[in-house]
Amino acid sequence: MISNYIKIFTGDALIAKRITLGLRELDIEAIVKDESESARLAGFASSMLGTTEIYVHPDELEKATSLIDSLLKE
Repeated sequence: MISNYIKIFTGDALIAKRITLGLRELDIEAIVKDESESARLAGFASSMLGTTEIYVHPDELEKATSLIDSLLKE
């Protein structure tokens, strides 16, 4: 499958949430992939927490990576 989105972050769900909020402030709609949350919603709950991935469109990559760099420096 060909994707038009680029992964910009893989990590903790709390950090991913902060990044997603920052992206929204920049009018960037990100795709968030959280396998453990998807499993929980489907009824396959697990005690293991996975990592969260964030994807953005290539046109928004530069703004998104700048935001992530600034947030991770805090």
